[in-house]
Amino acid sequence: MRNNSKGLILIGLLLIAAAFFLVAYNFYSDRQAKEAVKDVVDLMEDLLPEKEETTNSKTPETSAHYEEIEIPNYILNPEMDMPVETIDGNDYIGVLEFPSLELKLPIISEWSYPRLKIAPCRYEGSAYTNDLIISGHNYTSHFGKLQNLSAGDIVIFTDIEGNEFIYEVVELEILKPTSIEEMKSGDWALSLFTCTLSGQTRLTVRCELVDE
Repeated sequence: MRNNSKGLILIGLLLIAAAFFLVAYNFYSDRQAKEAVKDVVDLMEDLLPEKEETTNSKTPETSAHYEEIEIPNYILNPEMDMPVETIDGNDYIGVLEFPSLELKLPIISEWSYPRLKIAPCRYEGSAYTNDLIISGHNYTSHFGKLQNLSAGDIVIFTDIEGNEFIYEVVELEILKPTSIEEMKSGDWALSLFTCTLSGQTRLTVRCELVDE
């Protein structure tokens, strides 16, 4: 009996140590991910074209200026590939901002499990065709805070050419990992998804484009 008790105690201590190691590893990974995405966002924002200031006063000079503004390429050709900026070997399509969460994230052009550890990735679709789907790891510094979004919150995506797309959160839903078609279904301009804490389900955020 005494040997059995010692064995159970040892197993319990090992389980506690394993749990502590897992928590410490996740904390370390999250911190590394936070620092990495911040560096990329800072670099990308430096590379983005500066936004032109607008004015409500219409003089002949400003009217002529507005007439000379070029129509963005994506409006003329919505089916075009989204341009990318290559940083440290990864192609990024833009920056995703959540004002209510005080969070900015770079978005990698194509998803893979290794890339998800670096930054959220485009799963499929395009901002130009209003069917963009983005997947992210549930790191707190990535998509772990999506659960704190509410209907009406604003999400902003800025592509590499400086084009800004403003979305409004409509709903949050929980889907099974196997519900791929359900996740891709619906006429949503932007869908964001990540694993829940249990890893057994997927949190999906549905957004619609805000008319400017």
